[in-house]
Amino acid sequence: MARVNLIDPATATGAPAELLQATKQTMGVVPNMAKALANSPAALRGFLGLFGALKEGVLRAADQERIALAVAELNGCSYCLSAHTMVSRNVARLPEEEIEAARRGESDDPKSAAILRLAVAIAKDRGHLSQDDFEGARQAGLTDEEIVETVANVARNVFTNYVNETLAVDVEWPLVLPHARATA
Repeated sequence: MARVNLIDPATATGAPAELLQATKQTMGVVPNMAKALANSPAALRGFLGLFGALKEGVLRAADQERIALAVAELNGCSYCLSAHTMVSRNVARLPEEEIEAARRGESDDPKSAAILRLAVAIAKDRGHLSQDDFEGARQAGLTDEEIVETVANVARNVFTNYVNETLAVDVEWPLVLPHARATA
């Protein structure tokens, strides 16, 4: 059970109602995470702004999903693993082996693999990226724009991981456990 109220879009008023409607327009659904964030219109507004901006960025949707899976696995976020596994399958159309590889920070696609190596290094080292990791991204052909968007995608996913884990947001998708918890 969530530690905060999940704001019901049907009964919400004011800014939370407007933002939950914007969530539906932007995402196609109003996930429980958005209902939790609606307790703070500023937090939900910030999430929606970053979500919308990155959707228009240079990183492919499939690579954004790969980053989300890798970061959720690292942070042990069942909610985000569950949501992004579903989106990876049904929207990004990633095959199961690519979903599993992304959770390990890997991909058979060279560009996706470079993005994931960078994303995992950023997430594992909490932004303290080594020069070798940065140069590896450069040597793999990542542009400044792709590098900055990778950082932004990691940050967005760390935010949602922390929101969902801290607030114990109820998972409404088919449950996917982090590998560490699934084997414990």
